[in-house]
Amino acid sequence: MPVTVRIPTPLRSYTDGQSTAEAEGDTVGTALDDLAEQYPDLREQLYGEDDQLRSFVNVYVGDEDIRHTGGADTPLDGDEEVSIVPAVAGGTWVRESGGRKRPCLVAAPAP
Repeated sequence: MPVTVRIPTPLRSYTDGQSTAEAEGDTVGTALDDLAEQYPDLREQLYGEDDQLRSFVNVYVGDEDIRHTGGADTPLDGDEEVSIVPAVAGGTWVRESGGRKRPCLVAAPAP
């Protein structure tokens, strides 16, 4: 069954600039495999050499992180939206009024 997959900005160059794509699958894994067949250059961005999702690639079905719902075996019924969200992290040091420095996390909102 077809599901809509939301593509984050950093990966859109691998999906011909598309922000969403339709994929066929009754599980997250089969839907992502179908997506990777449609856009072969996307596969190496999503999967490691072990054919497992890379650790910095987060996938959500609706608002649920698939790491907590069955991973690639998370079932889909066609009504859900699948979102690929790459991990974003970074930081800097901020100087407080007393001259002390403290770490400050800089995060970007999810697409």
